[in-house]
Amino acid sequence: MKPWKMIVALLVLLAGLMAGALAWEGHRRFTAPGPLAQPATVIIPKGSGTELIAQSLEGAGVISSRLVFALGVKLRHATLKAGEYVFPAHVSAEEAMRIIAEGKVVIHKLTVAEGLTVRQVLELVKEADFLTGPITRKVPEGWLLPETWHMTRDEVRDEVIGRMEKAMRQTVDVLWMARAPGLPLKSKEEALILASMVERESALEAERPRVAAVFYNRMARHMRLQSDPTVIYGVSEGLGELDHPLTRAELQTNHPWNTYIVDGLPKTPIANPGRASIEAVLHPARSEELYFVADGTGGHAFARTLDEHNSNVARWRQIEKAAK
Repeated sequence: MKPWKMIVALLVLLAGLMAGALAWEGHRRFTAPGPLAQPATVIIPKGSGTELIAQSLEGAGVISSRLVFALGVKLRHATLKAGEYVFPAHVSAEEAMRIIAEGKVVIHKLTVAEGLTVRQVLELVKEADFLTGPITRKVPEGWLLPETWHMTRDEVRDEVIGRMEKAMRQTVDVLWMARAPGLPLKSKEEALILASMVERESALEAERPRVAAVFYNRMARHMRLQSDPTVIYGVSEGLGELDHPLTRAELQTNHPWNTYIVDGLPKTPIANPGRASIEAVLHPARSEELYFVADGTGGHAFARTLDEHNSNVARWRQIEKAAK
């Protein structure tokens, strides 16, 4: 072999060895545990390219080399997705790439408790700093479904509220179709109004059908419903809570929700009822009870006659007095 050919062959061999060594080193660095000492959250904005993502990860200490990460992404033909990601401690660049490529974004939870008013729910949504956009959607009272909602960063607030309303309407539609026969309700709206009253009156799911029966029995006898939470709703202008005990003067306030003054149901729901309260109204207990009052245990004492009720009220007042 001529000397120059031997030199060329040696150079090619050396280049191959160097390329192999570089490839091996690149693979080692791409798959080795990273420098992150503890889990870290990184937000990747929409429209971010590989280089910008690599820069963000390096800046957050997730990876040690943006070049190694970018090259690994290119060689694997990975498509990286925008979103909010949590990277575990010592995550490798390869695993970081996989997390982003698979879109394993952070899922945020927002719990809407049963019995909150629309005003209260909108405030929760407003305060959720992982959501975006103003709240412009108008929602009638009672039509937001209480549950734990799952969402990702930068979802639009109006769209989240729309999901809650759609879910409530679907829930009411399904439950209304399966309602017990003979109920004196003219519409799904009336069912929701009564369900919101039951929701606010009792925190015990087991006794809600009984509470619903009391309201039905009073309606059948043309008795006013006399529900304190309806008065509170009107006095608080839809907030649903007062910073003081309900007063005698407030019980006499003339507004469309005061069931001590108006006949039948209040003007609108007074809160967003949960599924159990809606079911209680559509499948009430069978009873002749007309009254209930707190019993000091978190539940209520029920009565068929005014004398029985007055005895229960006296007992409750003794409990209140002893607790002071």
